[in-house]
Amino acid sequence: MSGHWGILVSDPWLQNQFTQVELRSLKSHFMSMRRESGRLVIADLASKMSRLKVVEENLSEEERASCVKDLYQNTEEEVDFELFLKVYLKLQTFANSRTGSSPKNSSAFLKAATTTLLHTISESEKASYVAHINHYVAKDEFLKKYLPIDPSTNELFEIAKDGVLLCKLINVAVPGTIDERAINTKRILNPWERNENHTLCLNSAKAIGCTVVNIGTQDFIEGRRHLVLGVISQIIKIQLLADLDLKKTPQLLELLDDSKDMEELMNLPPEKILLRWMNFHLKKSGYKKIVTNFSSDVKDAEAYAHLLNVLAPEYTNPSTLAVKNPFERAKLVLEHADKMGCKRYLTARDIVEGSPNLNLAFVAHIFQHRNGLSAQTKQQMSLLETFPDDTQDSREERAFRLWMNSLGNSTYVNNVFEDLRNGWVLLETLDKVSPGIVNWKIANKPPIKMPFRKVENCNQVVKIGKQIKFSLVNVAGNDIVQGNKKLILAYLWQLMRYNILQLLKNLRFHSRGKEITDADILEWANSKVSSSGSQSRMDSFKDKSLSDGIFFLELLSSVQHRAVNWGLVTKGVTDQEKKMNATYIISIARKLGCSIFLLPEDITEVNQKMILTLTASIMSWCLKHPQEETSVGSSDNESGSQLETTSNSTLDDSASDSSVDENGNM
Repeated sequence: MSGHWGILVSDPWLQNQFTQVELRSLKSHFMSMRRESGRLVIADLASKMSRLKVVEENLSEEERASCVKDLYQNTEEEVDFELFLKVYLKLQTFANSRTGSSPKNSSAFLKAATTTLLHTISESEKASYVAHINHYVAKDEFLKKYLPIDPSTNELFEIAKDGVLLCKLINVAVPGTIDERAINTKRILNPWERNENHTLCLNSAKAIGCTVVNIGTQDFIEGRRHLVLGVISQIIKIQLLADLDLKKTPQLLELLDDSKDMEELMNLPPEKILLRWMNFHLKKSGYKKIVTNFSSDVKDAEAYAHLLNVLAPEYTNPSTLAVKNPFERAKLVLEHADKMGCKRYLTARDIVEGSPNLNLAFVAHIFQHRNGLSAQTKQQMSLLETFPDDTQDSREERAFRLWMNSLGNSTYVNNVFEDLRNGWVLLETLDKVSPGIVNWKIANKPPIKMPFRKVENCNQVVKIGKQIKFSLVNVAGNDIVQGNKKLILAYLWQLMRYNILQLLKNLRFHSRGKEITDADILEWANSKVSSSGSQSRMDSFKDKSLSDGIFFLELLSSVQHRAVNWGLVTKGVTDQEKKMNATYIISIARKLGCSIFLLPEDITEVNQKMILTLTASIMSWCLKHPQEETSVGSSDNESGSQLETTSNSTLDDSASDSSVDENGNM
């Protein structure tokens, strides 16, 4: 167990049970107990843990001793910090059971020393996701020998252990995310190759919007079912909701009562648009209720009966609404859906039990198959054309949004221009980047009804920005509340830049290096490539010669000599060749362990902000793994797992070039 405060525990499950403050406090107690006698063994815990309030107040020493003895027969076993935490959680659970109170995460508290048995999974969800996988990757040349997967077994988790399945599933959800040339697809993979696939999978999952905080490569290798299923669930959800976007489905404009509402509709998260679409059709059917969720509001199956009657009246069965038993009605609904070709993702039991994930998947699948909206009209086309096409802004918004979501904030950001306006997510992000910098005593937690409370939050955001030397001339908190796009993008760019500079500074500090500057990142990259014997050079982060991708492939090869398969690299002359190289660069960097959010176009068009984030990410990885620059393998499982958590900050590792001012202007 490392003594470094930044990595208190490596087990992702244990990380989920405590806040960092709690971990630091418990670590302090643990170290104090161990110092007293030079070592700490199981037999010592009953007496020494009396100094922990929740244990001392609710359990006698005899009860503590009995509980510990039941758990561990070898009382002379030496206790490390993770074992200490497991015993503490067990005693806390025992104490809470005595007092009748419910501990946080009570369903996950330890029942044995083995953490893999602690989390149950929904067999219904597993069966549904297996059916999805069997359908969508059936023709994959590599995977077809494993298909179809049997949903009644744990075959899914065994197949997922080499990382190929999840990488392929990500590409089904968001085509082109992973360059499949970067996936290790030998029949039998060695531990390094398997770890590389999982690292590529996790960093790519973050790059399409999955939340994978506290999930590491080892979790997949060990087949931790609840974590594997959780990631698969998110990937499938992203795939199913992909069309709930005005640009992809302009017919959604039919949901608007007023053209002035178009921006509001564009800013809604996909789930909300799906609910709005459902209620639009339910209103036409005469259904009086408003559906606000995919659980309790659909458990009686009445809403589904009305929805399908509107979408496919030719299959209407009068018995569906006449029947009194919700389960029987749910079965009739699924018969209707089957005739439409939409009977996927859930059973009648899932409907009446209100399974939110499966009900959402079911409705999203119906939307994809038959949305019941009118064909696109000239009026809708002209309305869309009046809306500004801020391609550059939308790409930056995407990168910033994915970065913030990768940090593990309490609120998932769907649109930075809307979701940051109350200031809370920005305060959370600032606290992740620089712990302790936010004064939470004066912060207002959502939901915030009074506008001036939002302004108070945003004023603190601006104040902290000025404190850490952001360029915020004539900027006030109200500008963020009003959703000023240019200002919000500029602030987020500076926040990412600050984040990566601090990260690199700390890494160089530990290696006794000097403080990092923007020029250092450029110089480091050129030096690395030069040391490998190449003549390639980057003059700045807007150097147009970077568009062919060769420099970055040489940089990746210089920090990990086996990273690049040069037989797959193109000359980068045509646009197609440049894009192939750019896609390969991004996947290789993620496979190495870089958490990045740029798109291939950012490389081929030489977007200097994103080029800098890529360079800084590679530099960050290199500083974290100095011993691996010449090793045969890539990062080991444990360091890969930690990278997923500590390097969330690295994400779009942004540092500014001299040609990009601090305010984000070119």
